[in-house]
Amino acid sequence: MQLVRHKFTVEQYHQMAANGILSQSDRLELINGEIIEISPIGMLHASCVRRIINLLAAKLGDLAIIDAQNPVKLNNSSEPQPDIALLRKHDHFYATAHPQPQDIFLLIEVADTTISTDRTIKVPLYASSGVIELWLVDLNYQIIEVYAEPIGDHYRYIKQFKAGQTIYLKSFPRIDIEVNQII
Repeated sequence: MQLVRHKFTVEQYHQMAANGILSQSDRLELINGEIIEISPIGMLHASCVRRIINLLAAKLGDLAIIDAQNPVKLNNSSEPQPDIALLRKHDHFYATAHPQPQDIFLLIEVADTTISTDRTIKVPLYASSGVIELWLVDLNYQIIEVYAEPIGDHYRYIKQFKAGQTIYLKSFPRIDIEVNQII
């Protein structure tokens, strides 16, 4: 017997929240039509996210909105909550709609326990949605994987950076980040 899964749209997902089926305290995201529970955030993970936010704020000033652990709408069946999103500035700060791929300069996922899932599910999802740059911070191996130039469900440019190396943001090429500043 094969299990039948029901896939949800972003609209249905929001209706469930509006009707109290899902609550604000639930740590969930919608990935490819499936409602996924987000792993608890450990101290190292939280510390890394805070460090990146501080670093990006100091380097970018008011060139972009730095968002943390909030939804981005990728398509009609996916609304993940990346750890950090570097977004185009809008006066309304996305009060009328969650950011979409065309609003995103950079997404950053910080991972320790979720590294495999991030690589096999989120990286292809972000690529297929047209997210132009993604960083996967691997806390276990102390590396940052940079993905850019999406083509289909993968990225043409993939490079690992480790301590002592410098990363340049694709959308802001004059801005450089040292891996040591993040990990």
